Amino acid sequence: MAVYERNGGDNSQIRQSGAEDREKEGKKILRTLFWTDFYISAFTFGGGFVIITLMKKKFVNELHWIDEKEMLDFAAMAQSSPGAIAVNAAILVGWKLKKLPGMAAAVLGAILPPMLILGAISWFYSAFASNIYVNMALKGMQAGVAAVILDAALDLGISVWREKRRLSMFIMGAAFLAAFVFDVNVIFIVLAAALIGVCRMLAFRQRHRRRQ
Repeated sequence: MAVYERNGGDNSQIRQSGAEDREKEGKKILRTLFWTDFYISAFTFGGGFVIITLMKKKFVNELHWIDEKEMLDFAAMAQSSPGAIAVNAAILVGWKLKKLPGMAAAVLGAILPPMLILGAISWFYSAFASNIYVNMALKGMQAGVAAVILDAALDLGISVWREKRRLSMFIMGAAFLAAFVFDVNVIFIVLAAALIGVCRMLAFRQRHRRRQ
């Protein structure tokens, strides 16, 4: 009886220790989500595409919390959804990692820096708007932002190319031509690509049912 009670106590301690470890790990993930999005949002110029690139490098390449295909899907969903791309991406990444608490931490980290910075700038807008040094700095940043966006496009494009799926490569090429050559609205391109993806999945399910 004493042995049973001792074993029961040991099991209870193990379960309690495991729960504490999971709680600590969860808090660590939430802190990382908040501070990563806060840092990226505070020191990134150029909008959502640049932020998505930096999120990919952190969560995919460095931490390995999200795989490359998921990040590619998140980028597409963030762009095609209403609202700011950076906030949409933060919502998707946060929900993937820790559901509602993760989403709240990621979004808070993403929106706090611009809210604080723009709030401060609004007090001195006239001085900033006419300052030649500020204008020169912003023009210099534009070149750097263009390079980062190009890096993101190449990185995501290579991911699609590695899959060796002809339909995906066709969609990528057609989307580029539609946007770059024919100046088609991005919304229509995303909707068309989504429709092709749905049709592809329906066709795949139909073939699978026939084989069964």
